[in-house]
Amino acid sequence: MDLTADVSSLIGVIHLQPLPGSPRYGGSFAAVTDAAAEDAVTLAQAGFDGVIVENLGDLPLSPDRVDNVTVAAMTRCGLAVRQAAATLTMGINVLRNDAAAALAIALAVEARMVRINVHCGARLTDQGIIQGQAHATLRQRRELGLEAVKLLCDVAVKHSTALAPRPIEQEALETVERGLADALLVTGAGTGLPASRTELAAVLGAVDVPVLVASGVTIESVAATREAHGVIVGSCLRRSGRAGDRIDATLAADFAEAFRQSRR
Repeated sequence: MDLTADVSSLIGVIHLQPLPGSPRYGGSFAAVTDAAAEDAVTLAQAGFDGVIVENLGDLPLSPDRVDNVTVAAMTRCGLAVRQAAATLTMGINVLRNDAAAALAIALAVEARMVRINVHCGARLTDQGIIQGQAHATLRQRRELGLEAVKLLCDVAVKHSTALAPRPIEQEALETVERGLADALLVTGAGTGLPASRTELAAVLGAVDVPVLVASGVTIESVAATREAHGVIVGSCLRRSGRAGDRIDATLAADFAEAFRQSRR
């Protein structure tokens, strides 16, 4: 799935269970990889285009670099997802903001995209102040020969606030023109909360790269996102509605059908 060409991108999120080294790790790494693989199969069978694998279970999240064991564990999970559902375009998101680790994992598992929560500027988050590292990320991508790996970068990312208020369209434009992002993501204030349609319109009007809605989309609201180039969906694919729970096959299939219908 080339986001520069495919304007109907449906991407599901696999929220990995707590990984080794994190406070809530359950003690069985096989259970973690098996769950990731099963969720990948569910998304593929439902008709999703892509998947983003992220370490949401590792709360509280590291503000920048994650531990080596996290990189190793996410690589193994990515390989399990690749083996289980080779048709899905894979992405990696190393929370909270370790783009260097995400690129390294992408190289190992042949992922085609990475998500970066804070690529440019700085945001105040529950992990403290997080600063973008666009300069380092772009250079590392080039050094690793990963120019084909797309950088999906959040604008005014959820669970954060600006250190100084400024228009979202200005942040979007700088993330593309100065941070060289390949696609932009618009979210609500928190996980599972809808993005503002006003903010989405502002971002779409400011840039000429793909823009995806990346939080709070539901089966009922997906039609309202049709002006965007796609969606990244997680919480509403869980029967509980809670991020981190297992993906429900029926909900995933229903969402995929609603997404396709909304694009016709």
